[in-house]
Amino acid sequence: MPFLEELFAKPVMAILRGMDPQRTAELAERAWDLGIDAVEVPIETPKAEPSLAAAVRAGAERGRPVGAGTIITPEQLRTARDLGAAFTIAPGLDPEIVRLSAELDLPHVPGVATPSEIQQALRLGLSWVKAFPAAELGSSWFRAMKGPFPSLRVVATGGMNARNAPEFLRAGADVVAVGSALEDETQLPALAQLVEG
Repeated sequence: MPFLEELFAKPVMAILRGMDPQRTAELAERAWDLGIDAVEVPIETPKAEPSLAAAVRAGAERGRPVGAGTIITPEQLRTARDLGAAFTIAPGLDPEIVRLSAELDLPHVPGVATPSEIQQALRLGLSWVKAFPAAELGSSWFRAMKGPFPSLRVVATGGMNARNAPEFLRAGADVVAVGSALEDETQLPALAQLVEG
């Protein structure tokens, strides 16, 4: 099974942004304990790189891959690779990043918000994209995009939580990416239910 298909086999992904290394590793462990396989640590600034490294170390102990997010430059992509990221995610679609990801053998998921961007991503050979910002796009966007692009696999990112995730999954999102929901004890049971399908 291709890496991303296996990684996103369950409908929930965790994004661990803006936390210190210890807290990042703790929440990665919480995500894995809930059954969430896909964990992303954004590295929009160099200060976030130790947190990615901590999550990668925690993942290595459990045989879990960890990805790097907010990849918008070739330098960030190489840093992610050097820190042990198993995949990368971006807020937008950049053909240069897509090509370099392929050269580095790092699965890449770009961000899209329009049919033109989706069409370009598919033409670049990508099967997975990130719809961002999902909450602002609305669940109807997913239903509309699945019409002309039935093979498209989409991760809904931005404003997602245990409460609104079912609506987006029903509308056609394949995966919803949650962040702060992992720190909200009241949402954990609902997240666990989502993971179980």
